[in-house]
Amino acid sequence: MTPKRPRGAGAFPKAVESPAPQNPVDDALYAALDLGTNSCRMLIAQPKGSQFHVIDSFSKSVQLGQGLESTGRLSRASMTRTINALRICKQKLQRHKVKRMRLVATEACRRAVNGNQFINQVRRETGLKLEIIRPEEEARLAVISCAPLVSTKTEQLLVVDIGGGSTELVWMDLSNVPRRERPSSIMRLHRGFSQDPGPFAAARVVDWISVPLGVATLRDQFEDVDDDAARFALMSWFFEEQLAQFSPYSAEQNRENFQIIGTSGTVTTVAASHLGLKRYDRTKVDGLRMTSDEIDSVIRAYLSLGPSGRKADPRIGRDRQALIMSGAAILQALMRIWPTDRMSVADRGLREGLLYAQMSVDGVLEDTPF
Repeated sequence: MTPKRPRGAGAFPKAVESPAPQNPVDDALYAALDLGTNSCRMLIAQPKGSQFHVIDSFSKSVQLGQGLESTGRLSRASMTRTINALRICKQKLQRHKVKRMRLVATEACRRAVNGNQFINQVRRETGLKLEIIRPEEEARLAVISCAPLVSTKTEQLLVVDIGGGSTELVWMDLSNVPRRERPSSIMRLHRGFSQDPGPFAAARVVDWISVPLGVATLRDQFEDVDDDAARFALMSWFFEEQLAQFSPYSAEQNRENFQIIGTSGTVTTVAASHLGLKRYDRTKVDGLRMTSDEIDSVIRAYLSLGPSGRKADPRIGRDRQALIMSGAAILQALMRIWPTDRMSVADRGLREGLLYAQMSVDGVLEDTPF
């Protein structure tokens, strides 16, 4: 069944502010947990200047959305795996005595008929209070996390977050923002896509969309197609069909002063393959710029390897090999529509956006007019 554009995509609902404690302590720790369709990830960090310093982290593939496409429900096995991972997160939060935190769940819990029941079960069994956030907020937080990678030359910006169960796209016009203020104008979106910027120049959100297809859900849609190349082509074109109502889709775009920022495991894996890294190195990947041709070259190499070759490729990794081609199909569709010589790779995402938003609301980041 073809997913439909979520109601409200492209509209600008009232901003959802992160809960902010009164009188924050300068050395307080903050936590952000992102429970997605495929992974459970958490960061514990401390404000440091205009950024933050990571104190502890956690990441595990829990496959919460396994079987969701066919049943509409979270399975008992996937919920058990996830709760076991969340227990580890709870231990870390207690060990570091974290008081300020935001713990969120995304597409799998939004779509599952028993999603709210699962959130209640998590609270009973772990004590963690997770909230299911709307697609608009998920998109906004992904954008905020990428603000430091925005070039001062960029006038048209597309931020893409390829998740396990959904893909968020946000298009922004920065042409009326002074060059030096463009990254800061993105960070100020923690107040919402529709906001009063006060005395500051504002990034204008042209349109945004949350497509309920991510690396796991898109793979599941075409798992009955045996031929590797045919399955990839079908996934790519199927994803592109879902973008028809995204207003920049039909508008002709100029490569000059245009930037795409991609944030996801797919994008960072493609970047690592492009660099020939046998062991992943975040410092070499985060912020890397790739052209459409370089991305296409990596994807064609993945196809030529075939399923067995991809499993054996150390650049892809065991956790990513089952999902890399569905993610690559999404990425190829985007590059086909908006070819660019400046796609920035972001090894950051929802967790970082949650941290920036909390710290911005608390006023503990320095030298940033947010």
